[in-house]
Amino acid sequence: MRLRIDLSYDGTDFRGWATQPALRTVQGTLEAALATVLRVPEARVVCAGRTDTGVHARGQVVHLDLPDGASHDDRLLRRLNGVLPADVRVRAVEEAPDGFDARFSATWRRYAYRVADRPGLVDPLIRGHVLAWPRPLDLDAMNAACQPLLGLQDFASFCKQRAGATTVRTLLDLSWSRAEDGLAVATVRADAFCHHMVRSLVGCLLAVGDGRRTPDWAAAVLGAAQRDPAVAVVPAHGLVLEEVGYPGDVSGLLAQAERARAKRESLS
Repeated sequence: MRLRIDLSYDGTDFRGWATQPALRTVQGTLEAALATVLRVPEARVVCAGRTDTGVHARGQVVHLDLPDGASHDDRLLRRLNGVLPADVRVRAVEEAPDGFDARFSATWRRYAYRVADRPGLVDPLIRGHVLAWPRPLDLDAMNAACQPLLGLQDFASFCKQRAGATTVRTLLDLSWSRAEDGLAVATVRADAFCHHMVRSLVGCLLAVGDGRRTPDWAAAVLGAAQRDPAVAVVPAHGLVLEEVGYPGDVSGLLAQAERARAKRESLS
């Protein structure tokens, strides 16, 4: 049996998602809790998006294959949250439909990055989740800079490249808006993200928003297809994985997983 687990976490005190020896990670913490509650020697989960050190999640999704002889019941969610630390909460646990893979079945991931660009918006109570920016931002200029970045593109200029990995992604949404509390919020949605991609895009757009660069600079950076030292990688704490999208039926889940796996294998 495969379970789908939806969870949220505050990434402040974690060294990212992925398990690392002797370091506190979200994956390691969740797997230890699952092993305890399910009474199995170990529990291995697969996530939709591996978040970096300090990045938060409101809508992370993982799957878990139960070993032979293991079982679960409706109390699993309550029991997990009773074992997990307060900075990780399981929001839902359910039997996954046939063909579901938390990673490969996902069609998109949506992140938000929040910025306080006025002195009155800088709240010490949310300092671990919002970037304090010293200059006011022109969101119209930032949104103009976003438009040429949309679609299927090579984001090598905005990624920390890894050997053998592609930097081609489909950017579905990229825009800035004002939340009701006045914060400037970037919404970023893509089929997948490469390392530091969202934080580099935000860093580029902040330079446009505060007037240091013109809106056409973002397209010029993208077109260069190589890292530009002028593009800052903004701090992790303003970034949140908000939601992961999946097809609504079994055939869609299977087809998406096959496409994603085939694409990955062709690049390896």
